[in-house]
Amino acid sequence: MAKPKKKKGDNSSRIATNKRARHDYLIEDTFEGGLVLEGWEVKSLRAGRVQLTESYVMLRAGEAWLYGCHITPLLSASTHVVAKPLRDRKILLHRSELSKLIGQVERKGYTLVPLNLYWKRAKVKLEIGVAKGKKNHDKRASEKERDWNREKARIMKHG
Repeated sequence: MAKPKKKKGDNSSRIATNKRARHDYLIEDTFEGGLVLEGWEVKSLRAGRVQLTESYVMLRAGEAWLYGCHITPLLSASTHVVAKPLRDRKILLHRSELSKLIGQVERKGYTLVPLNLYWKRAKVKLEIGVAKGKKNHDKRASEKERDWNREKARIMKHG
C-alpha cells in the first residue's frame, strides 16, 4: 500500500486505513484534504478510536463530505458536549481539486472512497481515492497475483 510521502520535518503518522477500499476498488487518483472536527473527536483520534471501513465521500453543494466514519467518543468526554459518533464531517479541499473531483464523479462515473486518515503537522488529513469498482474476477486476479508475488519472494529467499 502506498504510504503518504514523508518530507523532511514532516511528522505524519497513520491513524486509520481503509483496507477494504483497495480490495473493492481500483484507485486511479488520490487527493489529500483536511477534516473539520470537534475537540472530542480529535482526542478520540489520538487514542486511535476511529473506523473508516464503512465510510464514503460524497459531493454536496460544491463541498466534499465524509459519511459513515465512526469516531468512538472517549469515556472522559465532557458531559456538556453531545458526541455523535457517526456525524457528517466536512472535508477541506482547494476549489480546483473540488472541481476536478466533481468532473470525474459526474462525467466519468467514478466514486470517491476514503483511504487513509493520518496526522500531518498536528492536523488531521484524509486521503481520498478516485476509484472504480472492481468486479469479482478482478478481485480474484489481484489475490492470485499477490499470492504469486509472496510465493516468488519465498522461493528467492530460500533458493
